[in-house]
Amino acid sequence: MRSRYSAYVLGLADYLAATWHGSTRPADLDLTEDTEVKWLGLKVDFASEAGDEGVVHFVARYKVGGKAHRLSEKSRFIREDGRWFYLDGEVEQ
Repeated sequence: MRSRYSAYVLGLADYLAATWHGSTRPADLDLTEDTEVKWLGLKVDFASEAGDEGVVHFVARYKVGGKAHRLSEKSRFIREDGRWFYLDGEVEQ
């Protein structure tokens, strides 16, 4: 999770695509629309795994146009061939 957050901060779309499970990965991951986003921090509230499935709940803080925002998500991951892949997430309001 932390490496994917860092990839968003650095605009590394190739890394995000490589760590996103093929069954849910978007065909095109364009981060250029996020150029005004200033990421401020990540807090992982909990992480758990059961076999080859994992769940991470996190809160990411960011600013757009000087206004602060929070993204709270419960993300699901799956392990294949020893590597973890982001599957999907439920954004919490």
